[in-house]
Amino acid sequence: MKTLATFLAVAGGGAIGASLRHAVQIAATRAFGYSFPTGTLAVNVAGCFAMGLVVAWFAAREPNPGPLRAFLAVGVLGGFTTFSAFALDAVTLWRDKALAVAALYVCGSVVLSVGGLMAGLAVGRSLW
Repeated sequence: MKTLATFLAVAGGGAIGASLRHAVQIAATRAFGYSFPTGTLAVNVAGCFAMGLVVAWFAAREPNPGPLRAFLAVGVLGGFTTFSAFALDAVTLWRDKALAVAALYVCGSVVLSVGGLMAGLAVGRSLW
């Protein structure tokens, strides 16, 4: 039952986070136009800040957070921006003194993600 509750918490939080991301994108486009991805930058920075707050709060107050942490960190913030989870992973590696691994993770994530998108575009264009 606990697994189902956690799954549902993530799903509900993800819907909220994705909806919030969409609202920020609309607002940023209306305010600043399409010349720079302001909305994406805004959700990435805000999501990372919020992830820091959530993780610090749970670390200080809730030793076994269960579905609530899953709802907020994985669901809401994961739906809002997965960049926050990426940043948390990178900072955790850095905090644990795995500096080379953290650097490899950051560089590899950026290069491989952009490369994956380019490969997906190329394959998609060749299929359709």
